[in-house]
Amino acid sequence: MPLRLEPTMRDRLAASGRPLAGMWVCSGSPLVAEICAGAGLDWLLIDMEHGPSGLESVLAQLQAVAAYPVAPVVRVAKNDAVLLKQVLDLGAQNVLVPIVNSAEEARAAVEAVRYPPRGRRGVGSALARSARWNRVPGYLEDADRYVSLLVQVETAAAVDAAGEIAAVDGVDGVFVGPSDLAASMGLLGQQTHPEVTAAVLRAFAAVRAAGKPVGVNAFDPEVAAAYLDAGAGFVLHAADVAMLARGSEALAARWIPAAEEGPTASY
Repeated sequence: MPLRLEPTMRDRLAASGRPLAGMWVCSGSPLVAEICAGAGLDWLLIDMEHGPSGLESVLAQLQAVAAYPVAPVVRVAKNDAVLLKQVLDLGAQNVLVPIVNSAEEARAAVEAVRYPPRGRRGVGSALARSARWNRVPGYLEDADRYVSLLVQVETAAAVDAAGEIAAVDGVDGVFVGPSDLAASMGLLGQQTHPEVTAAVLRAFAAVRAAGKPVGVNAFDPEVAAAYLDAGAGFVLHAADVAMLARGSEALAARWIPAAEEGPTASY
């Protein structure tokens, strides 16, 4: 039976008349992913870099959110061709590659998500959920249409190269990470420091000048609004684990007035 895949993040960004609102899913839980998928958001970031998700967990999360009109984006742990191949074969149509510091590294990511002769992705669609076990007609020929690649700019060096990174053919968007950017600038934990914000905005300008959409994470609504005003096309506004942490802290504060103040997260 022929099957049809969902529009990619690239397609959604091009078709949307507004910025896309999303949240992190860091817990690794398919149940939590499904709860978030049904909230009405545009996209979810399923995180393999800073969370417990492995391949089996990512598969379960992709399956859990598939019934909802939300775009799941899988952030792999590193720019690795084997890992990207495995995640794509699980059926991820949208991937985010962290710590991309140069156009050369961006081209390596592009090659990893494309079949030969345009890239070096291993061919296993008959065995994989990506092509729904060869139930998607013409998957091999049209695979580039079914995959969206986002890369992450999150160091001072990457900001300087943001325009060149964005201009690489096959990069569909650039996501700026203020937290690691702040750390690389010697401002650990100060992602809203004026110098960090200025660097984020420089990256925005370079990426948009290259004609590509730019995204960012911003959990503070005022900061998020400022980045949206600066042209952010897709934003992570929260994370599942952070929302649970802050919500449970608020519950404790409401009902246990003498509770000691807990640690403050960096987000």
